[in-house]
Amino acid sequence: MELTGRAALVTGGSRGIGRAVCLELARQGARVAVNYAGNAQAAEDTAAACRELGAEAFAIQADVADAAAVDAMVKEVIGRFGALHILVNNAGITRDKLALQMKEEDLDAVLDTNLKGAFHCMKAAYRPMMKQRYGRIVNLSSVVGLRGNPGQANYAASKAGLIGMSKSIAKELASRNVTVNLVAPGFIDTDMTAVLPEAAREALLKSIPMARLGQPEDVARAVAFFAAETSGYITGQVLCVDGGMAV
Repeated sequence: MELTGRAALVTGGSRGIGRAVCLELARQGARVAVNYAGNAQAAEDTAAACRELGAEAFAIQADVADAAAVDAMVKEVIGRFGALHILVNNAGITRDKLALQMKEEDLDAVLDTNLKGAFHCMKAAYRPMMKQRYGRIVNLSSVVGLRGNPGQANYAASKAGLIGMSKSIAKELASRNVTVNLVAPGFIDTDMTAVLPEAAREALLKSIPMARLGQPEDVARAVAFFAAETSGYITGQVLCVDGGMAV
C-alpha cells in the first residue's frame, strides 16, 4: 500500500486509461478524486469501484480547459481530502484530420484541453504542493508526441508541448520536493482503438515491436510508479509504455 494516506486527483478519470489509473492508485491506498467533463455516470462508476477497493473516492466535474473551473475543483479536492499530494493530468481529446483539412477550431480544441488543461491543473496545484513541500505530478503524453503521426498534427503538438512544459515546471518545483514526470503511452486497447477497422488495426500492430496493443493497466502501473514516495529523486522524465514503438 505504497500510497496510503495520499490524496490524488485524476483528470479524465471516468474511462479507459484514466479509470485504470484511479483504480491502481486506490488499490495502493490513495484517496481518489475522479474528474470528468461530461459523463457523470461513468465517473461515479469509477469512484464506486475505487470505494470497493477500500479507498475514499468521489467524482468531480470540471472542464480542464476552463481555468476558473479547475481552480474551483482543486480547492474542493483539498477541502474534502485536506491536501493534494498526487495530480495526474490524463484528460485529453482528439480531432484527427490531415493538416490541409484541419480547421482552426480543431487545433484550438485539442490544445485547450490537452495542453492548456494540464497547465491549468498544474498551476492550481502549484502553490498547495509547494507549501506542503511534497507533490507528485504525472502528465500523460503520448508516443505521438515523440514521433508524430499523420492526421494528428494538433494532438502531436499538444503532447509534445506537454513534455517541454513538464520539464520546465519540474525544474521550478524540484527544490520543494515536488516532482513532475510524464508517461507516454503507445497504442492502448481502449474505446479509441476499438473502433479501428481490422485492416487499420493490423497495420498498427506491425508498427509495435511487441506486436500487441497495451492495456490501460500497463499505463496505470507506470503512473503509480511516478506517484510513489520512493520515486522522489526522479523528475522531468518521460517513461514510454508503448511496446517498443519509440525505440
